[in-house]
Amino acid sequence: MAKKIIKQFKVLAPGGKATPAPPLGPALGANGVNPGQFIQTFNDKTRELNGKIVGCIITVFSDRSFEIEIKSSPAAVLLREAAGIEKGSAVPHLEKVGSVTKEQVKAIAEEKMEDLNAACIESAMKIIEGTARSMGVTVEAN
Repeated sequence: MAKKIIKQFKVLAPGGKATPAPPLGPALGANGVNPGQFIQTFNDKTRELNGKIVGCIITVFSDRSFEIEIKSSPAAVLLREAAGIEKGSAVPHLEKVGSVTKEQVKAIAEEKMEDLNAACIESAMKIIEGTARSMGVTVEAN
């Protein structure tokens, strides 16, 4: 017989370097997940990411066991990394904070393809370009 799902939620954490400190620990505890057990499992699964922020979906079952599904990093994190900026612009339509090339956008789109609602790489690139625009990052044509 299948286990009954009682809760499903999302968290962002640094791959391979998560700790039970706030905000992760309290979010896990409030949802019935043992923070120590989660941190150990999460860090083992994401060790190769070495501190890169990744999302994960946690499914909690009625017997307090849980399942972790690791997702790719958020597009904004990947764009900040590619553009070499600390954060996005507060007024993106007026103030540009960085730029990325079409090749960088394509690489990000390929990395996030399975998590995006896109049928082809061109559609995925448009989604990433829209995120860049909303952050104040310009996409330079080659």
